[in-house]
Amino acid sequence: MSREATIGASVDHLFAPWRMEYIKGIPEQGCLFCRMYDAPSDQDRQNLVLLRQPATLVMLNKFPYNSGHLLVAPRRHVANLTEVEPDEANALMAGVQLVLAILGKEMSPEGFNVGANLGRIAGAGIPGHVHMHVVPRWSGDTNFMPVIGEVKVVGEHLDRTWESLYEAFQTAL
Repeated sequence: MSREATIGASVDHLFAPWRMEYIKGIPEQGCLFCRMYDAPSDQDRQNLVLLRQPATLVMLNKFPYNSGHLLVAPRRHVANLTEVEPDEANALMAGVQLVLAILGKEMSPEGFNVGANLGRIAGAGIPGHVHMHVVPRWSGDTNFMPVIGEVKVVGEHLDRTWESLYEAFQTAL
């Protein structure tokens, strides 16, 4: 029996219908971060927004690498870190530090990945508005699924993650 037949015969299906939005691409509706910053606060849960400050926005990544994958964006619509003014850079870094502190307390990760994808070729899903990714990491959070199954398993629903983090962000200030 061929390798393909063996693999095909023993593969279970993991249904993730919400991923089709990502696969097909989200229709252009203007900048996500600008829309979320200006959206009414009573829509924060559905928009996955955790915190708005005068110079920054913090929100859950709708297509997370891990549970607790947060995005921190400056208020001003700017495409690259080289275009961020010094006061905006300070606010952006303060936002990242706040995210690290809250995630550390609320989710107890063993480490973090922090970074920015600058430009579409670098993986930026929103290349017109620079933002930082903060991804909590735990021993054992990687497995064979992304390599073999071409799927990432996220251990907690976004609604549950938002619930567990929202109050922490509101009381942190």
